[in-house]
Amino acid sequence: MEIGKVERYINDKTASGKGAFMGLIDPDKQAPEKALQLARNLEAGGADVIMLGGSIGVQGPVLEHTAKLIKNAVKLPLHIFPGNVGNVTYYADSIYFMSLLNSKNAYWITGAQTLGAPVIKHSKIEPIPTAYLVFEPGETVGRVGDANLLPRDKPDLAVAYSLAAQYLGMRFVILESGSGAPEPVPTEIVKAVRHATGLKIVVAGGVKTPEQARELVKAGANCIHIGTKIEDGNVERIRAFSRAIHMEEE
Repeated sequence: MEIGKVERYINDKTASGKGAFMGLIDPDKQAPEKALQLARNLEAGGADVIMLGGSIGVQGPVLEHTAKLIKNAVKLPLHIFPGNVGNVTYYADSIYFMSLLNSKNAYWITGAQTLGAPVIKHSKIEPIPTAYLVFEPGETVGRVGDANLLPRDKPDLAVAYSLAAQYLGMRFVILESGSGAPEPVPTEIVKAVRHATGLKIVVAGGVKTPEQARELVKAGANCIHIGTKIEDGNVERIRAFSRAIHMEEE
């Protein structure tokens, strides 16, 4: 499958050791107008991509209205971080076409993808082939996705899953601790996956400070998801994360 416009954009943003700042908005937690203001603040603060996603409730009219408002007002790519097959909207530019490889339920490995693929083709959203790995503690996504949570102290296991993803033709891997997790995946995990694979490494969940984000990029992460810590739309905090992820001088 050819690399699309948004994936090329992310590749360009992550060249020369820099990271891409992907700001996550959960339409289930924010009214559409508030989500729009957060998207505007993310753009003003230096984010590279606006994402819509969440483990539950992100579908239907709320998703459509939020996506339309943001798409009409913000120039950054609008990307979907899906929680299920209902998380597709025509207003998005791209979507992680992802498989939760360490789920105990085949639905999250290939079932949802089979149901969602025709919808994505019809909508002409750019799919980015992505492996999704959920680590301890997992939080809501670990429970919803029936994940066999990966341990934080076993880099070799993370490498094995990531290599499998690469050999299956995936180009991105998300290393997820769960939204609201106390900490992100350890830098040792990131370093091991970077050393063993050519995948774009995305770190999600538990990134609470710009310093943590910077250390993850130094370890080899290409993209950092920031959600909970920017929900209030504080532009100065958004700028601090932007500087850290872009590896600008402190």
